[in-house]
Amino acid sequence: MRIFKIDGTRVSEHDALAPMAAPGACEQGYLWLSMTRDEFRASLTQVQDVLQSLCNTHLVDLHVSDLLNDQLPSRYDYTSQYDLLVFRRLAASNGTDQSSKAHETAVPHGGPPVLRRVDTRPVGFAVFDRVLLSVHPEDGAVRDAFATKLLAAAAPGDRGRAALPALDVRAVSARIPSSPADLMLRVINQIVDAYLDLRRELTRQLDHWQAELIDPRSRFTNWNELMGARQSLHHLDEICEDQRACIQDWIDSLETLPTPAGAMEQRESELVMVRSRDVLEHIERVVHHVRRLEQNAETAVQMHFSVQSHRANDIMRVLTVLTAVFLPLNLIAGIFGMNFEFIPLVHKADGFWIAMGSMGVIAVVLVAVFWRKRYLARPH
Repeated sequence: MRIFKIDGTRVSEHDALAPMAAPGACEQGYLWLSMTRDEFRASLTQVQDVLQSLCNTHLVDLHVSDLLNDQLPSRYDYTSQYDLLVFRRLAASNGTDQSSKAHETAVPHGGPPVLRRVDTRPVGFAVFDRVLLSVHPEDGAVRDAFATKLLAAAAPGDRGRAALPALDVRAVSARIPSSPADLMLRVINQIVDAYLDLRRELTRQLDHWQAELIDPRSRFTNWNELMGARQSLHHLDEICEDQRACIQDWIDSLETLPTPAGAMEQRESELVMVRSRDVLEHIERVVHHVRRLEQNAETAVQMHFSVQSHRANDIMRVLTVLTAVFLPLNLIAGIFGMNFEFIPLVHKADGFWIAMGSMGVIAVVLVAVFWRKRYLARPH
């Protein structure tokens, strides 16, 4: 469990959750309560006390169940006091997010190794006016990575103490989230960008398969791997569609809110809307990339069968030409093999050589004709 208090350009991390529920513990700024599902289940009562003290409300039981559900798809829900987002993260286990080997991923295993390492477990967010509650899988890699960036941006002092502001306050304020909604969108943006980092490796591995499928001299045997990769990409497409629908619902709910009265509140609302659209654009890039990979894999399979069919046609053409060349020779051999007593050239001493020469001339003429018609031409 990690607890952060963010006040302007100051970021401080606290070790205990109970003191945050005391009156006056967080009069300015807002809190980021980040914990794993087991930690959230164990400290649910204390979390509800903090929310009641700071926001005069608590989590609905159904939303608590959603946050504890490890198989829930990306979705958005809301009440009059807070918003709830569940967002399935997409990250490589050996990349930015180090996933635990004890937990299996939701994507079916198959395809290139990079597809086997894709983690799609959900991260839940409850966005209040003064509190952001995030519930992560057991590794908490997204939280730790963003917490490190957050503390580095604020130039923090010792842990548990208020962070000292940086020298350039304007630069720090641009890197530190101004509200719980802004903080949630930055974490989601990091989740989506972590998948975007996989594009190069995933594209390189699928391009290798495409080259192997198209090569007419290779004998492709990894059909089980290819079918597994297509299923994994299709599953990722469904996950990205849920993510896009979730963020789109969030944006639609922001557009229905009344315009803030103050200039600062209005600017903060506009920044949240801009960041929301930016996250949506990143998700659409992920969707576009996954669909393009699916299309490339399908196209490679179709081209493979087309190449194999073309190769079979070339073989049949050559065999047909050879058969056509030997048909006249078989006819001549059949004529001289008849059981008649009087056959021309049979009783002549040079009859055999005349027949063989005629058969040779006929074969050469037919090969030349077929070659000129490119029936025997070597394919480029």
